[in-house]
This record gives sequence, structure tokens and C-alpha cells, in this order.
Amino acid sequence: MRILLSFLQALKPHPISSYRHWETYLKKGIEEGGHFWTEVSNTDWAEALTITDEIKLDGWRERTWSRTLDFLQQEMKSAPVDLFLSYLYPKMVDSSAISEIQRLGVPCVNFFCDNVRDFRKVPSEFHCFDLNWVPEYQALAMYKKAGLKHFHAPMPCWVAPEHRTCSHPETQTVTFIGSPGDQRRHLMGQAIQLGADISIYGMGWQGDSGQRHNVEKNLGELLVNQLRHVRQHGVKSWFLKFERRFLPLSRPSSIPPERLLGKLSPGDYVRVMQQSSIALGINRMEGPHRALRNPITYSRLRDVEAPMMGACYLTEWAEDLEHLYDLGTEIETYRSAKELVRKIAELRADSSKRRRLRRAGQMRALSELSIPASLRKIAKALGIVLGPKSDAPRAH
Repeated sequence: MRILLSFLQALKPHPISSYRHWETYLKKGIEEGGHFWTEVSNTDWAEALTITDEIKLDGWRERTWSRTLDFLQQEMKSAPVDLFLSYLYPKMVDSSAISEIQRLGVPCVNFFCDNVRDFRKVPSEFHCFDLNWVPEYQALAMYKKAGLKHFHAPMPCWVAPEHRTCSHPETQTVTFIGSPGDQRRHLMGQAIQLGADISIYGMGWQGDSGQRHNVEKNLGELLVNQLRHVRQHGVKSWFLKFERRFLPLSRPSSIPPERLLGKLSPGDYVRVMQQSSIALGINRMEGPHRALRNPITYSRLRDVEAPMMGACYLTEWAEDLEHLYDLGTEIETYRSAKELVRKIAELRADSSKRRRLRRAGQMRALSELSIPASLRKIAKALGIVLGPKSDAPRAH
């Protein structure tokens, strides 16, 4: 397949949550699957996520989609394009532009990874796509109810071939790598207080509980933001937002400072992930429609990345995981801080099981949860005939 790719490519850094890895993963995964990608030059897709003014957002859509259509028309004069593959938030979508792409004979597939956190129903903007890539198993019912064509595949992840090994010396103990949040602080604090020996890497853990607010905003700005939140998520969500701000789950002091080891370089990230006796995942997530004490859990990117790297992986249970792995054989899971502590003790006492999890989890992730595997699902769903299949990504 020859794929026109729109996966949050950017022309400069933006002050938004991590996004640059998506472009890299998709391009590398497409190439590894024996396919080809192309992209609209001089176009900043991620910029839309920084724009809150509707007039400026209209300008971004007009500029970006006009450029995309012009590019596609010129591109198809030299070679056919088989697929438009995107990661678009609702406010980024221009349904008329999508219709024009489809009129040119190019099916459109959109990936979105926070459906159960952000939505109570599928946004109307997503109804224009030929196929929706849904990574959360819990969100499938939402798409089915909307009558939209969709398929379930994990979040797209690619790991460099030199990091696909599973015979690692265990130079680290039990580690969690990631940013903080009320849910993560609460879980890690509980587990450590119950006796778990966990090292935590990532920026921001030494600060407050994550409740940072911009006191410089004037009353008018605050009011506009609150009204926008209510329109988007409802009144109940506003009260839950109030709870998250003023009734946090935990205090910074619940995690001893000596457990907080700061940010890792990219090279050290891989080393720590692979050489930890146990690499931890946390799948609970704050959302606008859920109380802090009733979090959402759904599978995250780490649930594919860590096994691909050959980690001995213990992550928080989510329904998705039962459809991705053979739990207990390929990865291990926990449902509470108490069970997390018990599973850590069991795995630390059983080196042979840790080795088995590394091998089996990596084999599953590289063979069935890879980007090439997801592209084959897309082709099958859309009736696109592929040439001879490339080998699935392999361990080394």
C-alpha cells in the first residue's frame, strides 16, 4: 500500500502532551510492513491541538486541508495512493475534505486513542471516515451503536530492531517509568507503603500532586473555560473536575523522595525498561466523566512497547489486555495496590517465570500487535489486495 499519512506531524515543538513518537512509529511500521508512506510537506498537523480560538481553528482547517487536497491530486498523477491514514481529533476534521479524498478513490481511516476517556458517544466528526481504528476494547460498543465501520487493534508501536532482545541482565529492581498524575501517585504510594520496592522514573514526581493552576487568568478567561467544559462534557463532569482540583487522592509525601529518580535519557529509558527485573505499567486514567475514586482503565501504548523490548511486564488489568495477550503466560496483571505488591513478590521469587514472560510477551507483541499486523487488518476490512506478505517484525 501507498499511504498518505497524517499522524500529528509538526513543524516545531508544541506545548502539548507527548505526540512526536506517533509520526516516527507509523513511518517505521509502514516501512517494515513493506508499504510506502507519503506526507503533505510544510504542514503542521499537531498545531491544531494548541488552538482554542474558533476563528483561528477555521483558518487552520482551511489552510491545512486545502494543502492536503492539492498535494493528493498532484501525488496521484505520478502514483496511486491506496489509503489516507490519520490521527485526527474531532476539531481537526473537515468532513468535506474527507469526502473529496474519498471521491478521488482513496479510503480514509482514522485512529483515536482516548475514546473512553474523552467521549460518551462517538463524535459526529468521526462519522465521515471509511474505517475507525479503535484501540480500546471498551469503546467498540460506542462505535457499533453509532453504526460506524471500525476495527480493534492496539495502539501503534514500533521498536528499533536492535532493542528486540529478551535475554537481559537484571541490573534494576522493579521500576515504573512515566509522568505523574493523581491516580498514579495514589497507586504507587499505596504499593510502596505496603512494602513494594519500586523505583520511579519521570519528570514532575517531586512537585505537588499535579493540581497546577494558572492564577494569572482573569475572571473572564476562567468563566469562558468553564462554560466550554460544560458544553463539551456536561454539568456532571464540571463537578467531577471540581473534585479533582480540590479533593486530590494523595499527597506528594506518600512516596518517599528516594524512590523518585528523575527523567531518563532515551538510551537509559531502553536500558532500564529491559534490565528491570519487573517493568510496571499503570492503566488507570483520569477522565472528564469519571470520579477520581472510580478511574477508567484501558490499555496504553506501554502495554505493547514494553513486551516488544523483552521486558518482564506487570501492568494494571484492563479489559483490552484479555484480547491482546494470554495473561499470566505472556504478561502479568494486577487490579489493586495489594495485588500489585503480591505479584511483585511472586515474580521476584521466580526467575524462570520472568524469563518465560520476556520471551512469550515479546513474541506475541512483535507478531500480532505490531503496526504491520494492524495494516493487514485495515487492508482486509477495506478490501485492499496486498502483494506478497512481508515477514512480521522479529526479535533478535
